[in-house]
Amino acid sequence: MFWRIMSLLLVLCMSAAPAWAHFGMVIPETNILTRPGPVEVQFRFWHPRENQGMDLARPLKAGVLLEDKQTDLLPALQAKKVAGHNTWQASYKVERPGDYIFYLEPRPYWEPSEDSFIIHHTKTVVSALGAEEGWDALVGAPLEIKPLTRPYGLNAGNSFSGRVLYKGKPLPDAVVEVEFFDPRGKRPASGDSYITQVIKTGTDGVFTWSLPWPGWWGFAALYTPPDLKLKKDGQDKDVELGGVLWLYAAPGGAER
Repeated sequence: MFWRIMSLLLVLCMSAAPAWAHFGMVIPETNILTRPGPVEVQFRFWHPRENQGMDLARPLKAGVLLEDKQTDLLPALQAKKVAGHNTWQASYKVERPGDYIFYLEPRPYWEPSEDSFIIHHTKTVVSALGAEEGWDALVGAPLEIKPLTRPYGLNAGNSFSGRVLYKGKPLPDAVVEVEFFDPRGKRPASGDSYITQVIKTGTDGVFTWSLPWPGWWGFAALYTPPDLKLKKDGQDKDVELGGVLWLYAAPGGAER
C-alpha cells in the first residue's frame, strides 16, 4: 500500500511539473558584422527562458544560405558540452557583404511526455558589411517563418512580424511560441505561464510580436501534419514540426 501511494504521488508531481517549451536554437556571436572575419554559431535544443538543456544529436543538416547558394556546415561542426548536454558549434568565415541565413535540421527527437516526435527547423539571419538584402529568403524547410520585418537592427520595444509557411503556403491559425533566451537568469519569469508566450497567426499566416527587452528572442511556429508519422516501437507516432526563427533586440529607449 505504501509503494502504491508513493507511486501515485510521483505521478502527480510529474504531471504538476511545468511543461517547458522546446526550442531549436541557432545563435551567432553577433547578428550584425561590420568587417570581414569568422562568426561563431551555436546549435542547441533547449528550454531557453529557463536555460535548461537537452541533448542535440548530430544534425541532419546545418548550413548557411547566401544569395540562393547553400553552404554545408556539417563538416565544420564541433561537439560542445554545455551544462552537461550535447550541443554543436561551427565557425564560418564571412568574406563579402550579404545577409547570411544560418539554419539547422535536427534528427527527430522523441518526447515521451507528448507521445510524439519533435523536429524543429531553425534559422537566424546575420547581416554582414551593410548589404541588408536577402533577409527574407527561405531556406526551404517544410515549416518556416518568412520575416516581414527585417530581423536585425531591432531595438527593445520594436515589433516584429512574420508569415508562417507550410510547404510554401501561408498557415492560418498556427500556434507561435515565443521565448527569451536567458542564460544568466537576469529575467526570471514570475510564474510558469510567463515562461512561454503564445500567439496565433491570422488567416494570412501572419503574426506580430513586440520585443519588450534586449536579448535573443525565439519564435517557434508549430504544426502537427496529420499525414506525417514516424515509427516508435512499431507504432505510428505524430510529428510536431517547428519553424523557428531567432533574432536579437538591442537595448533601446529606457533600456539603454
